[in-house]
Amino acid sequence: MAKEKDLALGILDTIGGIQNVKMVTHCMTRVRLTLRDLEAADIEQLKKVPGVMGVIVESTLQVIVGPGLVGKVAQVIANISGVEMGEEIPLNTASSSIDSEQTSNKMKASQLASENKKKYKERNNTPIKNFLKSISHIFIPLAPAFVAAGLLAGITAVIANLITSGHLSGDGWQQFSLILNVIKNGIFSYMAIFVGINSAREFGASPSLGGIIGGATLLTGASAELPIINLFTGDPLIAGQGGIIGVVLAVWILSLIEKRLHKVIPNSIDLIVTSFISVLVTGLLTIFVIMPFAGFVASYLLTAVNWILDVGGALSGFLLGGIWLVMVMLGMHHIMTPIHIELINQTGVTILLPILAMAGAGQVGAALALWVRCYKNKPLINIIKGALPVGVMGIGEPLIYGVTLPLGKPFVTACLGAGFGGAVIGYFGNVGAIAIGASGIEMLLLIADGKWWIYLLGLITAYFFGFLCTYFFGVPKEARQPKEA
Repeated sequence: MAKEKDLALGILDTIGGIQNVKMVTHCMTRVRLTLRDLEAADIEQLKKVPGVMGVIVESTLQVIVGPGLVGKVAQVIANISGVEMGEEIPLNTASSSIDSEQTSNKMKASQLASENKKKYKERNNTPIKNFLKSISHIFIPLAPAFVAAGLLAGITAVIANLITSGHLSGDGWQQFSLILNVIKNGIFSYMAIFVGINSAREFGASPSLGGIIGGATLLTGASAELPIINLFTGDPLIAGQGGIIGVVLAVWILSLIEKRLHKVIPNSIDLIVTSFISVLVTGLLTIFVIMPFAGFVASYLLTAVNWILDVGGALSGFLLGGIWLVMVMLGMHHIMTPIHIELINQTGVTILLPILAMAGAGQVGAALALWVRCYKNKPLINIIKGALPVGVMGIGEPLIYGVTLPLGKPFVTACLGAGFGGAVIGYFGNVGAIAIGASGIEMLLLIADGKWWIYLLGLITAYFFGFLCTYFFGVPKEARQPKEA
């Protein structure tokens, strides 16, 4: 407990104290802090706090501390605030369990400059940033479910292959595989409902109504004997047509309708009338307009992805693998989550994910080269030691923000290594993952059709070229200087 407590207090000490924190949450690797005044935070000092691997400044202040530790650190900060994690922290709050003198900055949030806050909001209030932020908020809470269900899917696939090949036999293994599938399907079969609920929270609609709209896309009750007809094509509408893209769009429309109705419906009947009309109107629009439209978009998305990889081959793989780290750095990687899910819904696999996963492998190779060349730089080596194991498992943010990006050159050479790994997979083609949620070595369990060896070859290639490019071209002179931990 001492480590996470010291880290939490170190973070608070550089951002204006607990009084400057409005809300604390976390994802897989980042403590997410909504600050009352960003200008009160000393970002450069925050980066130097022992245990902080990187800092991202967006609408929230995101402090990268790595998986496992992140939830504990966020909980300590929540305990200091005296409110539950994810709840808004009132002004002048102080925890009775931890002396507020432990946070040296005594600046009161009520005295912070409102003009700086206004400028920051205006600077970040762009349509693209708001869109990416919304996608992030919808899918980040589902990340633990993606990881767990993805690994279950991989284990199930391995067992099924062993049963088919005759290496495993008996009803017991089949039953065990069936049970794992049932657990895994808890997320993948009802993804639309989860996304509907999260989308409603993000867009300001009632979460339960968002879940209903998401569930409506599953067309429960429709059948081959009594189908729902696509008014544009005359063909039966397919359950889940339009996928997650359609759900997000539908719930956004739901939010507009519900907010408008809340303003005009009398309070005495608001609960009944607003909910009924919102669900009815949005449900009809979803089934007869949004699902056909989103299905049309999704089909062309699949065509576009296949065309890029079929025509480009190794070159497309190199470009996709090489630019993915830049997209992660810019926070644009969350936009791919619904695309991966849609590809899996349509074809059973996502052929983009194995290529994009090479980005993390390039980071690993670059980090190994830095370890060899910069062995006298003890602080850097300590960060690499902590970030490298999770990097091998596919969580690359500690390496990105704690190692390669701050040094500059290694980030570029890591991208090159990732590009070579992506080129290998693109050359062979049609290497798909049956689920999302895992990356790195873990993704070997998710590769379909026995093509895991191609993915492994891509990983090794990305490791090798990430190491080679960094060793010869990506080590800054200052990083090689002796430093004590």
